[in-house]
Amino acid sequence: MAYNRKQSRKRKPKRRFGAMALTFLIMALSWVVLSGQFDPFHLSLGAISCAIVTWFSADLLFPPDSKGVVTGTWFRFILYVPWLIWEIIKANMWLMYLTFHPRMMDMISPRVIKIDSRLKGTMARLTYANSITLTPGTITVAVDINGRYTVHAIDKKSADGLPGEMERKIAKTFGED
Repeated sequence: MAYNRKQSRKRKPKRRFGAMALTFLIMALSWVVLSGQFDPFHLSLGAISCAIVTWFSADLLFPPDSKGVVTGTWFRFILYVPWLIWEIIKANMWLMYLTFHPRMMDMISPRVIKIDSRLKGTMARLTYANSITLTPGTITVAVDINGRYTVHAIDKKSADGLPGEMERKIAKTFGED
């Protein structure tokens, strides 16, 4: 059998204009909102930075193998964010309660727990790890390739909520329910 040089080369992924344009738009809007700088110097730096990040990461936000699923996922993710913010507020209130409680040292019982997640997608797992870390009182320490999470929790109540509702909502968001 003859060696075919063309078959041995790996194909470069085709750059998709729509995914790149949408990624650039999301990054640029985030830049403008978070920087608050509207002068030409900062806007041009933002545009250059967004273009570079878009070039390297457009396929992360919009994978090539998920053609029609992306729109629904983004819509469901936007609906997930207010729920996550509410969970962050509740966790902050609980930590404030712990901090000011006269028996604070008796109530705090740090622990490291291991969670086996049913999430399969990379973005779903990443969102879950970041959501855990964003919620005060818990920090994702490690995630392995099989979806096993190592989480540090400040007390039993913070640890008891995992995996729970957060994992279910992320599974629904990314179409894994």
